Amino acid sequence: MSFFPALASNMLNMVGVGPFLTVPLILGTMRGPQSLLGWICGTLISLCDGLVWSELGAAMPASGGSYEYLRRAFGPKSAGNLMSFLFVWQVVLVGPLTAASGGVGFADYARYWMPQMTDVQHTVLAMSVCIAVTFLLYRDIRAIGRISQVLWVGLVVAIGIIIFSGAIHFSPQRAFSFPSEAFHLSSGFFLGLGAATLISTYDFSGYFNICLIGGEVETPAITIPRTIVLSIATLSGVYIAISLAIIGVVPWREAITSMAIISDFTARLYGPSAAAAMTGLILWIAFASVFCVLLGYTRVPFAAAVQGQFFSPFARLHARRGFPSFSVIAMGILSAVACLLSLDALIRTLIVVQIITQLAPQCLAVMVMRQRRLDVPKPFQMPLYPLPALAALAGWIFVLCCSGRAYLVAGVIVTIAGVLAYLLRAKRRREWPFGI
Repeated sequence: MSFFPALASNMLNMVGVGPFLTVPLILGTMRGPQSLLGWICGTLISLCDGLVWSELGAAMPASGGSYEYLRRAFGPKSAGNLMSFLFVWQVVLVGPLTAASGGVGFADYARYWMPQMTDVQHTVLAMSVCIAVTFLLYRDIRAIGRISQVLWVGLVVAIGIIIFSGAIHFSPQRAFSFPSEAFHLSSGFFLGLGAATLISTYDFSGYFNICLIGGEVETPAITIPRTIVLSIATLSGVYIAISLAIIGVVPWREAITSMAIISDFTARLYGPSAAAAMTGLILWIAFASVFCVLLGYTRVPFAAAVQGQFFSPFARLHARRGFPSFSVIAMGILSAVACLLSLDALIRTLIVVQIITQLAPQCLAVMVMRQRRLDVPKPFQMPLYPLPALAALAGWIFVLCCSGRAYLVAGVIVTIAGVLAYLLRAKRRREWPFGI
């Protein structure tokens, strides 16, 4: 894969349905347009972390992402086994949570078509989306290229309409109607900024997808870093433009309460018929994004199990069609169950778990690789090392501290459960720390 196809694929995986769901959540964190500072903080953290991924991805372009980075950095016969296991462990949770966020978002927008929908019906619809996707994935998938094209066309059309319409109807007075205490630098300001940053990192998540297919990329030492940095920089501008377009038309006090902000935005400009059509487009994107998320995530525990590094049931293949049947069913069921949570809870939980078990350890891994793994070639080295890695680590810690006690506790519990699961498995298999 050359640079431009890699860039397009990476950006497609990053966007999904996220920005069409999260603008009200971001505005609600600080209750005003100042919440958009979260996009800037999210951009800076993602860029610094992107340099971490760039260095590791260029050094090990065919290694399978964080699973191998953590294993090789911390040692395959020592703590690296635990760290790589925890990565796969969190994938089994983060994958369904991410898919469920798309399912819940689908149900939120469906409410625009069916305003009398009850909360129970909303949850059932979200679960049904995840179950339907699981059914579609329970087969030999040959149409994934067409599904990706469908998602790409829908995304481009929706983003183009929003930004263009917002630009020609933009009201600075409406967009920048700050509350009186907007920039009072209190603890509440920084907690709100941290919460906004957390949500923005959900929308940026996926900039590392290019690393997962690094073995199929031309000149990975050049293509991977360029793809990551340009993806983040480009989408930062797109996300800010979408947010400004929305609050330049829909007052932020109304936008905060919207369950289908793009539908409300379109209705205000072009009327209910256009809004209904735009809602259909968002539903299309949401369903396709759930499909793509589960398709990718179900393969991670399967690949680890095949190598003997995760629970063996995940290595099962369908007898006739040759796809990872157990992984598809298990993660599909978990995604349906996760739809019982709200969109905000889903996003906060998955980001916290991902930071604790993957993103923060990987910032340490790149420094360990520099100091201890001199045998690993490093064709790309981040500028100003180690400042980007330390800045990314500090950013992730800031996000964790502002995530809310309940979510932080949940993340710690998930991690402890993963450590215990690893130790039970390692003891049975006589692996580190019980033997080699």
